[in-house]
Amino acid sequence: MDLSRIRNVSIIAHIDHGKSTLADRILEITGAVDARDMREQYLDSMDLERERGITIKLQSVRLDYSGHVINLIDTPGHVDFGYEVSRSLAACEGVILVVDASQGIEAQTLANCFLALESDLEIVAALNKIDLPAAEPDLYAEEIERVLGIPADEILRISAKTGEGVPELLDAVVQRIPPPQGSIDEPLQALIFDSHFDQYRGVVSSIRVMNGELVTDTKMRFMQAGTVHEAGEVGVRRPLITPVKSLGPGEVGYIIAGIKDVGEARSGETVTSAAKPAPAALAGYLEPKPMVFCGLYPVEGDDFSDLRDALEKLRLNDASFTYTPETSGALGFGFRCGFLGLLHMEIVRERLEREFDLSLIATAPSVEYQVEKVGGQIIEIDNPSDMPSPGEMEGIDEPYLKITILTPSSYTGTIMELCQGKRGTLQNMEYLSPERVELVYEIPLAEVVMDFFDQLKSRTQGYASLDYDPIGYRRSNLSKVDILLHGEPVDAFSMIVHKDVAYEYGRKMCEKLKELIPRQQFDVPIQAAIGGKIIARQTVKAFRKDVTEKLYGGDITRKNKLLQKQKAGKKRMKSIGRVEIPQEAFISALKLDD
Repeated sequence: MDLSRIRNVSIIAHIDHGKSTLADRILEITGAVDARDMREQYLDSMDLERERGITIKLQSVRLDYSGHVINLIDTPGHVDFGYEVSRSLAACEGVILVVDASQGIEAQTLANCFLALESDLEIVAALNKIDLPAAEPDLYAEEIERVLGIPADEILRISAKTGEGVPELLDAVVQRIPPPQGSIDEPLQALIFDSHFDQYRGVVSSIRVMNGELVTDTKMRFMQAGTVHEAGEVGVRRPLITPVKSLGPGEVGYIIAGIKDVGEARSGETVTSAAKPAPAALAGYLEPKPMVFCGLYPVEGDDFSDLRDALEKLRLNDASFTYTPETSGALGFGFRCGFLGLLHMEIVRERLEREFDLSLIATAPSVEYQVEKVGGQIIEIDNPSDMPSPGEMEGIDEPYLKITILTPSSYTGTIMELCQGKRGTLQNMEYLSPERVELVYEIPLAEVVMDFFDQLKSRTQGYASLDYDPIGYRRSNLSKVDILLHGEPVDAFSMIVHKDVAYEYGRKMCEKLKELIPRQQFDVPIQAAIGGKIIARQTVKAFRKDVTEKLYGGDITRKNKLLQKQKAGKKRMKSIGRVEIPQEAFISALKLDD
């Protein structure tokens, strides 16, 4: 195909600014989907995406428009899925930057725009939702020009809902975004930017050809994995999958090679010809660094191997989470998983339960700490149960974030109060306009992962937006709180917290467990401890069997003898008794912050 006729473009925006709705209108205008088959969020294929109304996975589609081929990628907007955005940008020459005409620039608008600028991509900006009564396109066009440097007269006005202005947007994409570079005579170089596992066909990989030609039924080499496979089917998504004979430079499509081992076709892999291989692999992607960790355990111990297979297949589709096996005295065998954020953790857990029919328990989320031991050795810890005893440690460093909050100026006071309560320090405050302010804070990651985002939204009635970047580790006054049942520590309830809130966490956890643990034949003390020091305690009282029930009247000594015998039996039971904790107790106790 003539390279000058191809345009590769991603849609980027803040969450809820109308990316998926715009993709729907583009599908309609280009005739890719019949009107009778059209539905909202057409490209969002997962049930979870449709239920929550958010995009979780990037989706690519090939469209024909006025003699040109547009390869369009719809990307997620939430900060936890920023890795999906960076992957899609590697397959494009330009982006459509969508901004809500009633809300203006938000935190993820800035973050995604800077990602596109770093990748040296052409930006076509569009103000969406101009049909809303609250829309102020002229005001926000000036704001975009002032903050992002995109001339106001180049910013298009569109309504993704009604379709107004969308044909002009497609014309601007054709005119402004450069065609891809590449040569069909060079050896084949193609980048895998996404993959998923189909149980009938094996691994299905989304691919962007940089140089050369990918032809059906030829042998290909996967350069990082070092394996050779035959291209059983090469095709494009229109958006239904359509097999083609070959894909040339600049084209985007998919490839099926009957691969059953999911490790062989990961995102960032370079595909080349086995007969005439390319001299070097493409740059691929930086490995994302997990920020939030939790343990995932099957409710039924027999499901451990199923969970391992499910994690391996899901990691193919979502390369941004990690997992390693771990054992818990309370929960048995499971995996320590790392995620990019709390929403990411929630989505992965829900996908495992739905797509692989598993029933899981997730432990409380934690972050990765650096512990300096006596003698200078530094170890990294993402599980509170691995923390050395206080006497073995010189200090603990915790990860910090630089967070950017964009908010209407009337909420500035309540946001500052929230950030200071979470140990944040103000770095910068700038008014983007008289009504909107940008706040920049440095804050511990552990404070953000719990309930920061929920509180931010509730305190600002949903108007504030948040973006964050890691900025390294800092020394903090932290301690590990252990929960002991009957003198035995339960690792699933351990938590690393700041010393100022350690007592509060211990007290709350003891009170909650007192409600959740059923009464036993003996008193069960529930204690919170830091090192060897008990900081809080509750007791689940024993239930008492009436051993004198069968007696009537007669000598009191007979009654006392039976009671003393019961007392001695309970004492013996207490010394050897193991507390039974129901699964519901784990699930409910770990939702302590609710």
